[in-house]
Amino acid sequence: MHALSFKGFPDLTVGRERSWPGRLSGGFGYHCTGTRKDGWNCRDFRRNCRIVACSSGANGENQSPSSFLSRSQTYALLKQQLQVAAKSEDYKEAARLRDSLRLFEEEEPVLRLRRLIKEAVADERFEDAARYRDELKEIAPHSLLKCSSDATTVGIRVQVRSVYIEGRSQPSKGQFFFAYRIRITNNSDRPVQLLRRHWIITDANGKIEHVWGIGVIGEQPVILPRTGFEYSSACPLSTPNGRMEGDFEMKHIDKVGSQTFNVAIAPFSLSTLGDESDTFEM
Repeated sequence: MHALSFKGFPDLTVGRERSWPGRLSGGFGYHCTGTRKDGWNCRDFRRNCRIVACSSGANGENQSPSSFLSRSQTYALLKQQLQVAAKSEDYKEAARLRDSLRLFEEEEPVLRLRRLIKEAVADERFEDAARYRDELKEIAPHSLLKCSSDATTVGIRVQVRSVYIEGRSQPSKGQFFFAYRIRITNNSDRPVQLLRRHWIITDANGKIEHVWGIGVIGEQPVILPRTGFEYSSACPLSTPNGRMEGDFEMKHIDKVGSQTFNVAIAPFSLSTLGDESDTFEM
């Protein structure tokens, strides 16, 4: 369970400095649109594993973190089977899987509760929203963490967004592949250099791993005031859900002998279910 650089996947590796004068505006989405290439190998996927959607109770009764883990794996497997069937032009099977996936999404407790929370907030039924959120926390605490995070330390802003990569995952073998994109913006008046990274990776079973490294994607970028640096990398997990957090060690380079300091990377989720947000909020 190591954080991996995307150097082996040129379409996903991005490291560049950008100048953003004044206030940042607009949405920042996940730009790695070339991730699901036809060339990605799905041969090891077991086509003979047929799945139909099912629910353990419309109201989420008797749900547990372990059952959530199992349902998340089923959801990932359904999505990958649909992708494989469509690529192989087995449209009858693709239609069956599509219908099963839709039924699963309608009845799966976590997705259902998320939908109910969204509807309750839109209707200003905040008491109902709080109740649904408590239910969600009980059956799937991981799902309350967003797939994005945003934190600022001494003027250095770090934004992260993660996505589940179906084409690189094999749910039937317990292999789940997540990509994440990071934007670092220097909103201070001093230039900084990113020296080291530290990740804390936790899977759905509670297993924790620390990963340290020099720089990011083979670079130790210098980030001038009012500019930024962004890159993409990845993390494989043996469970369909997990979380990441950490910090970057940086130093100011406008004064000799400046001490290093740590810039926080706020926790974010790695989830096959994703969440409602597709962009960074500016």
